[in-house]
Amino acid sequence: MKRTKVIDALKCTAYGSDICVKGWVRSKRGSKEIFFVALNDGSTVKNLQIVGDVANFPEEILKRITTGACVSIEGKLVESPAAGQASEVQATAIEILGDSDSTYPLQKKGTSLEFLRSVAHLRPRSNTFGAILRIRHNMAIAIHTYFHEHGYFYFHTPLITASDCEGAGNMFQVTTKNLYDLKKDEQGKIIYDDDFFGEQTSLTVSGQLEGELGATALGAIYTFGPTFRAENSNTPRHLAEFWMIEPEIAFMDQEELMDLEEDFIKYCVRWALDNCKDDLEFINNNKFLTPNADLIPRLEGVLKEEFVRLPYTEGINILQEAIKNGKKFEFPCNWGDDLASEHERYLVEEHFKKPVIMTDYPRSFKSFYMKQNQETADGGSIGYKGAVAPGPTMQGTDVLFPSIGEIIGGSVREENYDKLMAEVDRRGMDLTHLWWYLDTRKYGSCPHAGFGLGFERLILFVTGMQNIRDVIPFPSTPKNAEF
Repeated sequence: MKRTKVIDALKCTAYGSDICVKGWVRSKRGSKEIFFVALNDGSTVKNLQIVGDVANFPEEILKRITTGACVSIEGKLVESPAAGQASEVQATAIEILGDSDSTYPLQKKGTSLEFLRSVAHLRPRSNTFGAILRIRHNMAIAIHTYFHEHGYFYFHTPLITASDCEGAGNMFQVTTKNLYDLKKDEQGKIIYDDDFFGEQTSLTVSGQLEGELGATALGAIYTFGPTFRAENSNTPRHLAEFWMIEPEIAFMDQEELMDLEEDFIKYCVRWALDNCKDDLEFINNNKFLTPNADLIPRLEGVLKEEFVRLPYTEGINILQEAIKNGKKFEFPCNWGDDLASEHERYLVEEHFKKPVIMTDYPRSFKSFYMKQNQETADGGSIGYKGAVAPGPTMQGTDVLFPSIGEIIGGSVREENYDKLMAEVDRRGMDLTHLWWYLDTRKYGSCPHAGFGLGFERLILFVTGMQNIRDVIPFPSTPKNAEF
């Protein structure tokens, strides 16, 4: 008999028809006369109830129906008298496809998220992570759909590269060299002539630089793939391996970039509310995951509000005024400081109570490729909507979200060769592996802009989870790459 998925069986009202369902046992209960099995196959967060007469099945089979066991059940689809479900199955035949040992760690009792990380090979079978992974899938579909519908081309950038987009040096090296017998020069530096690529290479931290090349050929592209950061950070917001979405668009200015960032985020949130209702409600109603049960209202709130567009200088003034009024922050927030998450969240959650797009950051802590704002005679700059800053600023556009902080980092890119070279020289950057990037400014350069969205941070917001390790199937973090 052809298998019916649990999600379809729960919706089916062809009562009295024969049905075959397969999945994993969530729980089993009953008496001497009757038994009840909660069956789930991953297609929905909801379980399908299986009902059977004990007398109709061998005792040996019934003993093997334990939590975690994989079973195939044939029976009659009937209307369910139980609340919360329309259908259930009266079992007529049961086959054990895979036994589950009594040590199966995902028992019905609650287990902590920390414990589930230690059994990452099994946690996708839990209700919580089943819901998160289905939402993750839907967010990926939303991203591809949005860009496809808006005329963007999916552009694949290399995972192995010789360039460091961020310039921070926190990259994982890729090599075939014998690490126990490294050839070095007279200065003690490793010689890479005999390595696979003939030079030092690493896993990419971003596809942006290559993405810009695509935008100057195709007009509008986006990347969506894994990226890697060798940053020794154990915060709830950092992973060593994560996924990034990075659109790059020719002929786009700062105002248009902010329009895109807001529209894109709202599209993804709306998609989640429209397509992940059961999973979002499960998470929202689970006090273990979201104690305040405000997940869905928070998502709906994002759709109703226009994002605040806030120059960095004005943001600093707001934070310093809050400090004067008694607000305490762990980190300083003077003009020229890179804002910490606590500052970003104050602006979003306490001051404006809505998402914020912060613009025009100081040049001192932003990337070399960002377009610099118009300078004033006294060394300051004029940025978004004429805002005056006391020092040089870049046309950055970072989106700050409640509970998350920065969720998008974007900017207008510097298209002028001489200005870009001046910034490179000012920073004393090594051009060995950036010649090709600078080359594009010589041949038909154009105004362009783009942003990077950490996929897992989007999933954090949509699910309301508190730790980024709980929204990716197999988290890689410092001292942890077991799975």
